[in-house]
Amino acid sequence: MLERLEGVEKRYKELNQLMAQPEVAADHERLQTLAKEQAGISDLVAKYREYKDTVRTLGETRAMLHDGLDDEMAALAKEELESLEARLESLTLELEAALVPQDAYGDKDVIVEIRAGAGGDEAGLFAADLFRMYTRYAESKGWQVYVIDSNQSGIGGFKEIIFEVKGKGAFNRLKYERGVHRVQRVPFTESSGRIHTSTVTVAVLPEAEEVEVGINPDDLKIDIFRSGGHGGQSVNKVATAVRITHLPTGIVSTCQDERSQLRNKNRAMAVLRARILDQEQRKHFEEIAKERRSQVGTGERSEKIRTYNFPQSRVSDHRIGLNLHNLERILEGELDPLIDALATSEQTKRLEEQLV
Repeated sequence: MLERLEGVEKRYKELNQLMAQPEVAADHERLQTLAKEQAGISDLVAKYREYKDTVRTLGETRAMLHDGLDDEMAALAKEELESLEARLESLTLELEAALVPQDAYGDKDVIVEIRAGAGGDEAGLFAADLFRMYTRYAESKGWQVYVIDSNQSGIGGFKEIIFEVKGKGAFNRLKYERGVHRVQRVPFTESSGRIHTSTVTVAVLPEAEEVEVGINPDDLKIDIFRSGGHGGQSVNKVATAVRITHLPTGIVSTCQDERSQLRNKNRAMAVLRARILDQEQRKHFEEIAKERRSQVGTGERSEKIRTYNFPQSRVSDHRIGLNLHNLERILEGELDPLIDALATSEQTKRLEEQLV
């Protein structure tokens, strides 16, 4: 671990020297690339330097205890020694965790797609509940949410809603939400009080840059049409809605939420790139799974990840066996207890793989 950390600190110093060179400072693109790399390791370097300072202070304190201090000074030194040993242990764990390979898309903005599954109108209502939950969570993080496209059901729910979440670390947190979400509750339309089980699927796609997904303009079919509202009525007299079809893959992306045709086209392209990247990722994971002859965590949408049980006010995450009895607060956007537990579990698994 220490050898790797020394290498990271050495690279940090090299980056400082490179960015100080006049020819690099004059090359904006290269300077930006180097600055981004440096920013990515700055926290790790700061923690490693604190680790080295703590080791040095710990050694000095132990030496003092062997120099025959009076009782009062010896008591203070022992107290400091305990504090330093605890801090060193904490720093060691933090550094080990920081060296675990991170998700390449962790800091990216995301495209979230929520679709009603089994359960008819009740599934659509729960899709709306999940959209509200993620919107509240995004607000708590200072992220921005933009609706790209939606298809409402007749009683205030959604058959489908697609939206963008923009903010640092959005994918790193929301990636744990992809999969099948199951709800167990008594629908307001149920007169007998019988509990129904419905499902909603959530897809979380990292927003892809143009350089990450090369799309030939000749492979696109672009249709322009008028935006439609609930029930199919026209809500815009000008044709601003955009539907883009990627002919090689058959992937279709639509955006009609904006009043500007250009903005709708840009958002539809963002969704298209994200879906193509997601398709490529899933193919890659399938190949890895075949090679290893074991299941690789792919975030497949068919995986049933969580159950929201209203009668017991319980939320159960089946991936880690976690049960929380605060369903109302979770639906209000207090997702951190769930996401923190999932992130810790993933980090532990990755660290174990590193140590094997």
